[in-house]
Amino acid sequence: MLINTEQTRPLTPFFARPYPSIKALDQSAIHDLFLSSKCSDEDRERFDELIIHKVRIAKGADLYHAGGSSQYLYFVRVGSFKTILVSEQGHSLVTGFAMSGEPIGLEAITGERHVCTASALEDSEVNLISYHRLERLARDLPLLQLSLNRMLSREIIRSQNMLITLGHCNAEKRLAIFVLDLSRRFALRGYSAQCFHLRMSREDIASSIGVRSETICRAIARLRDLRLMTFEGRNVEIMDLPLLETFCQRS
Repeated sequence: MLINTEQTRPLTPFFARPYPSIKALDQSAIHDLFLSSKCSDEDRERFDELIIHKVRIAKGADLYHAGGSSQYLYFVRVGSFKTILVSEQGHSLVTGFAMSGEPIGLEAITGERHVCTASALEDSEVNLISYHRLERLARDLPLLQLSLNRMLSREIIRSQNMLITLGHCNAEKRLAIFVLDLSRRFALRGYSAQCFHLRMSREDIASSIGVRSETICRAIARLRDLRLMTFEGRNVEIMDLPLLETFCQRS
């Protein structure tokens, strides 16, 4: 299924080297996220029935819009997204980035309306999972309910950590923490923890960490001078990962 938008086009692979695009995931990846290894084959088959279909989203197209009714939880199989919050005064803020193997749309899991807009950073593919059917199955499968609770808990913790970062860290440390988080997420997917390609723009990064775009350039220069990381366009290389971790932990 294709999202109906003039921007939509067939999903095309990326071949960026040595920073490859995130590969498509097999079915076990979605099982690992939502189900425990203790679940039976029958439970897995019941869960698979919830996965309605896949949709392909072209780069720049929206997966869902703020204010739209929430019917689905999404699982990113290929590509990446950014979520954007717009205030009543018209101010926009990038609230996060989702990559393959991660859920998106958790903020509306109670069945209410989306508070953010999710936009594809590259040609992407997602699975759609009905909220209502997921809720019903979770009543029968406590391990599924536990997984959903953990997802929500991780999202709350992420938001709280971001508040601490915004309240107590300068631009250099905010950027360092952002890059370190990406490094860990790439490593979990079997990619290099030190060299990777950014799908988001510097403006998106600036918005997500609460600084101006011009401040990002100065922060990048400062982190390079500290021999922590280098930026070449959107390619990032962490020069000293243990040193970066120490830098991020300093008070």
